[in-house]
Amino acid sequence: MKISIICVGRIKEKYWTLAIDEYAKRLSRYCKLEIKELQDEKTPDGCSDAVKEQILAKEGERILGALKGDEYTAALAIEGRRLDSPGFAGFIDGLGVGGKSHLAFVIGGSLGLDKSVLERSDCRLSFSDMTFPHQMMRVILLEQVYRAYRIINNEPYHK
Repeated sequence: MKISIICVGRIKEKYWTLAIDEYAKRLSRYCKLEIKELQDEKTPDGCSDAVKEQILAKEGERILGALKGDEYTAALAIEGRRLDSPGFAGFIDGLGVGGKSHLAFVIGGSLGLDKSVLERSDCRLSFSDMTFPHQMMRVILLEQVYRAYRIINNEPYHK
């Protein structure tokens, strides 16, 4: 299966890059991984709701432009469906068994995801009620995808 992670914002810190690279290396034996980093919009302090909506719309256009159209798209959103690790593994495995060969996860910027992206997505997933920085969420997502493949293949992984 091909797994794409479409994310707003770039990773600047070396420690996040090292963690991402490590999980990408581990995942290479299970899937083809692609990470697409999209430019984020600067959000001025104390900006109005109208400005926030404009920022979300611009980032949303970039995200929609990065989607090819053939992938099953899972938007990471706080109001999304929650799964435990075996459930997440079942989700990924079920897509493959169901004939889906490409799964794209979408991680928004500091303001989240535009409604156009949420409407285009096939599902919404939530990892917590908490908000995480996009750099950390990328690492958490990669770790969970790696854990899912270990579960799918009945391979040991620490609990």
